[in-house]
Amino acid sequence: MSDGEARQLSPVGQRPLLLRHLGCRSYAETWQEMVAFTAARDAATGDELWSCEHPPVFTLGQAGQPGHLLFDSGIPLLRTDRGGQITYHGPGQVVIYLLLDLARRRLKVRELVVMIEQAVIELLADNGVAAARHAGAPGVYVGLAKIAALGLRVRRNCCYHGVSLNVDMDLSPFAAINPCGFPGLPVTQTSDLGIALTPAQAAMALAGHLARQLERKQ
Repeated sequence: MSDGEARQLSPVGQRPLLLRHLGCRSYAETWQEMVAFTAARDAATGDELWSCEHPPVFTLGQAGQPGHLLFDSGIPLLRTDRGGQITYHGPGQVVIYLLLDLARRRLKVRELVVMIEQAVIELLADNGVAAARHAGAPGVYVGLAKIAALGLRVRRNCCYHGVSLNVDMDLSPFAAINPCGFPGLPVTQTSDLGIALTPAQAAMALAGHLARQLERKQ
């Protein structure tokens, strides 16, 4: 899809779920748009997934420790209002933000986290790669290496922020941080695992898996 194009993901009769593909967008700009969208929601507002990539940026969760940034690589650090510690976003990484009315979907936050992780696990399984969760460390891992990170924020029973999947990117900036607060945590990406998906293709596939996970809760 082209920048800004929207696509309905939910089947007829299901709660509306719209996918917006935003292209490569500033993290700060996208974050503020999520905050505004959530603040303006009412009972009639449909749920949306926003797919995008970001220019290079480190983001730190609201309770995150700045000491997990190990050295100044010249990449900006932005403290956000999501949960979790520090991570890196850059071109070639797919980010999908989930803007959901949790009360309307009768979803608990922990349940949603499991669904997001399962969507990534199933996407990788479709492409012949076995992935798993690690207890006490939200996200998705292939062996010991992290391939997807997630963080959420809930306001008025509605959530925003979401999940990032490493697809075909420069992984070297991760060396400047303790990824997600874990010293020495290795990271990987789909292109290094023999998965021949472009970021755009991976975004569409992951959005489909997320939609199917949410449908199961209808």
